[in-house]
Amino acid sequence: MHIHTLIASFMNYIKVEKGLAPNTLAAYNRDLRKFAGFAEKRGLSLEAINRDHVVDFLGDLYRQGLDSRTVARNLVSLRNIFRFALAEDALSADPTLNLESPKVRRSLPVYLRMEDVDRLLNQPDPSTPRGLRDRAILEVLYSTGLRVSELVNLKVSDLEMRMGCLRCIGKGDKERLVPVGRKALAAVQAYLAKSRTQLLHGREAGKAGPWLFVNRFGNRLSRIAVWRLLTVYGRRAGIRARLSPHKLRHSFATHLLERGADLRSVQLMLGHADISTTQIYTHVMEERLKQVYKAHHPRA
Repeated sequence: MHIHTLIASFMNYIKVEKGLAPNTLAAYNRDLRKFAGFAEKRGLSLEAINRDHVVDFLGDLYRQGLDSRTVARNLVSLRNIFRFALAEDALSADPTLNLESPKVRRSLPVYLRMEDVDRLLNQPDPSTPRGLRDRAILEVLYSTGLRVSELVNLKVSDLEMRMGCLRCIGKGDKERLVPVGRKALAAVQAYLAKSRTQLLHGREAGKAGPWLFVNRFGNRLSRIAVWRLLTVYGRRAGIRARLSPHKLRHSFATHLLERGADLRSVQLMLGHADISTTQIYTHVMEERLKQVYKAHHPRA
């Protein structure tokens, strides 16, 4: 079997049989196409690939400046496709067998200070339709800790204004209810009452689709558009580091824990399947306490 044929079969398998999310599928496809290019440059057939070739490929990734986390993800992609190839009798041996994963040093999440968040949320101009929409987007991101993919897939019907929460579909198509703060709800209500209709250019909401946040053409807002507006408003707010939706998610979680929220509640709001993923934020708090101690204790 040719390596590209194997990749096509594997991608169809994890899409249809495993039901993986589009972003996960895209990551697998990128990793495997990269390895296919590596194998083709060296004239390797699928059957000729061995452990040394996989090690050389991972070494190439490091030489390209990729970090350990990315290299480890590429190895996971290769492990899964070679296991699939064994199950399909396309290979007689797994070249990734007994190959150790790169040690990943877990970096602490970067988050914004409260004063930075306040400046950021005040950047959109509420006198314009786009400004009202952008204010609502920023407020919802910070108030709920949603992933950007969850935000752009919100529908108007997902909002429960009276209950003060929204319904979203997270990783693995798991649905969860997330509380929404009063200020975020007020921003969304203002956007729905005064801005969304103008962005739809007079089209009936039903014909324009159910999406909560729409662009100037009346279509669903894209993830890239959210990244761009965060970059623009981050600069205006004087935030030096590049701003991303995930940085607001980190800020949401960190600020909750700083004010006494319990880890299990934050886990549920973030939609983490495992509480160990949420525990990284306790390390953020520990690091901050150390910095406060060193800065203020007379004998630190």
